[in-house]
Formats: sequence, C-alpha cells, structure tokens
Amino acid sequence: MEYIYLLICLAAIVFSADWLVAGAVTIAKRFKISDFVIGAVIVGVGTSFPELVVSSIGAFEGNSDIALGNVIGSNIFNVLGILSLTALIMPVEVLKKNRRFDLPFCIALSVLTLLLVFNFFVGGESGIGSIDGLVLLAFFALFMFFSLKGGKNKEQVSDEVVTNKQLLLGIGKVVLGLSTLIISSRFFLDNAILIAQAWGVNNAFIAITLVACGTSLPELAASLVAAAKKNTQLALGNVIGSNIFNLSLILGAASQITPLTSSGITFVDYAVVIFAAVVPFVLGAKGRLNRWSGAFMFLCFVAYNAYLICSQMS
Repeated sequence: MEYIYLLICLAAIVFSADWLVAGAVTIAKRFKISDFVIGAVIVGVGTSFPELVVSSIGAFEGNSDIALGNVIGSNIFNVLGILSLTALIMPVEVLKKNRRFDLPFCIALSVLTLLLVFNFFVGGESGIGSIDGLVLLAFFALFMFFSLKGGKNKEQVSDEVVTNKQLLLGIGKVVLGLSTLIISSRFFLDNAILIAQAWGVNNAFIAITLVACGTSLPELAASLVAAAKKNTQLALGNVIGSNIFNLSLILGAASQITPLTSSGITFVDYAVVIFAAVVPFVLGAKGRLNRWSGAFMFLCFVAYNAYLICSQMS
C-alpha cells in the first residue's frame, strides 16, 4: 500500500510545483525582481521548509543524525541530482552575478560549515553548537540582504505589465502550490522511510539518502518545471538558495535547540557537499551549465550513492 501512496504523492508534487513556479514568475514580473532572486528567496525558502521541519523535529528529539544528515544529503541531492537533471532538460544560464556572488557565497558557506563541524576555530568535540549556529544565522541574514538589495538589477528583469488581479492570482498559486507541495512531500517521505526501515538500514543512511531526497522533492519538482518552461534562472536560484538556507537557516536554527553531532556522517560526506558547491561554479564559468555538465554531475551523484550503499553493506 505504501507504494501506491508514493505514486499519489508524486502526482500531487508535480502539479503543485507547476502552480508554485507560475505564481512566482508572476510576482517577479510585477515587482521587477529577477527570476534568480525569486527562485532563491521565495521558491528557495518555501521549498526548504520540509528540511526545516524535519531537522527541527530531529533536533527536538535529540536525533542529530536526522537533523544534520538531512541537510548534508539535501545539499548534495540539490546540486548533483536536481541541478544535473535540470541541465539535462534545458542548459542552465549562469549570469555574471551568479558567478561573482551567489555561487562563491554558497562555496564559502559550505567550507565554513565543514570548519565549524570539526571545530577548526576553537577545538573540542566535533559538531555544531549554539554559537556556531548564530554564525550560520548571520550568514543567512547577509545572503537575504544582498539578494534582495540586488534583486532589481537589470539582469533578466521582465518588462511585462502584471495587473492587480494577475498578482493576486499569482500569490494564490504560490500559497496553494507551496502548501500542497510541502504536505504531499511529507506523506511521500513518511512512506519512503517506512519502506527503508522495513529493509533494515540505519538512521544516518536514511537521513542522507531517503530523508534528504524526500525533503528535496519540492526543489526537484520546482526546478524541473521551471526548466521545462525555459526559466533556468529560477531553477538555479531555487537550488542555490535552498542550499544556502539549508546550511545557514536550518542548521543555525536546529543548533539552537540542541548541539548537532553525528558519528554516522563522515568527512567524505562533508567533502562531497563542498564539491557540490564548487562544481556549478567551475562548470558554469563560461556562462552556462550545458547538458554535458548535467551528465557529469549526475554521474557524480550516482557514484556517491553507490559509495553510500557499499558503506552500508560493509
């Protein structure tokens, strides 16, 4: 029965993602905000809500494997899984602003998170404490400030006129699409975890794979729909914005509930997070992520998951 629920939830995810993207584009056109910023701020924050809920619940229950592994796995899946598939559907445009600020910011935040996890600055037991979390929350505030400040730059801001009625309809689509997306993703995740537990795998593995991929389903659906509509800047903004929010807002908030530690998450996992942050910057240096770039990232995603499965079996 769980498999039938998975299919129903998957259909709901696809339809709600379409409403979310359509509504977000309408809002961007009305307020003359770039597609990337709308993708990073509105769609990125909204689609990251499942990660926030799951990691916060994990923190409240004292389950750092779920709280931390969810974020680590989601960031890997967002780039190597979602962005790769997006580029395979439609080459992703990488603007000069993305290469100068957004992607470097994500790389710097990924490296900082690794340093904080292993207590590079103060020493002691590895993990993210409350002070570390405050540092990450400060990075979240910085990204929001600079993104919104630069959101009305001339790059890819539409000149199309949007009426008040169209704006209200767009807002309604965002609210309805996002809420349906989150609810259906949650049901999908619950059933996926039941299946995984029946197979007998540990919490860290479930968090990095099934939980991470399940909570990233909104990002996957929104990015693929945006790519199908040839709005690749919104898709890129969704992925990069979501990754930044995962590391800064979600880990920062969860660490205020309880210190985040996990013996089940290895240095290799953190290294792959940094690799996932760097690879779009390198491959997109000439202004786009083409289908070959998408294929390379997807092969890296397959290789990483093969490593996880082999580690689980050994």
